[in-house]
Amino acid sequence: MIKGSEIRHADHPIDPLFLDRWSPRAMSGEALSAEELLTLFEAARWAPSSGNAQPWRMLYARRDTPAWPAFLGLLTDSNRVWATRASALVLFVSRSIDDRGRTSVTHSYDTGAAWGLFALQGYLKGYVVHGMQGFDYERARTALDIPAQFRVEAMAAVGKPAAKETLPEALQARETPSARRALGETVFEGRWRTI
Repeated sequence: MIKGSEIRHADHPIDPLFLDRWSPRAMSGEALSAEELLTLFEAARWAPSSGNAQPWRMLYARRDTPAWPAFLGLLTDSNRVWATRASALVLFVSRSIDDRGRTSVTHSYDTGAAWGLFALQGYLKGYVVHGMQGFDYERARTALDIPAQFRVEAMAAVGKPAAKETLPEALQARETPSARRALGETVFEGRWRTI
């Protein structure tokens, strides 16, 4: 797997981990054990959250298990074509309403922090971890019995890396670490500025 730091360059000193991690699609189709996958969930568990609410919940299916077809069937065709070789599919949801009926303002923000740690731990273990919004959110809610006080956020595919040539030809050219916009386009001291 290509390291992102071979292509990307930071403008300020950061740990190479942040440049090296990226979201490939090429996966071998090899199985991951429940124990291997739980290591990623353990990292996510330690994410920061407002008031220590820990609003994230993760539902998952490992390939060749009874739940796999339901999860794979939620994906758009463009994601299913490559995610079919994943070892696991993970659905991230967040609790938007607490036990007292109060709305949480930061539930998505906090769950995003958990997803980030999940992705970093996966990278550190040598896995491919690719987040997706290309799936049927409402069907995920009903098919997986997600309660109303939870919001469906995103999915991720996890697997062992494979050569990009295992992907359909149209995706092979996209199988490279992507750049990021300059900090000056996203970070402003004080008031909002339009660039």
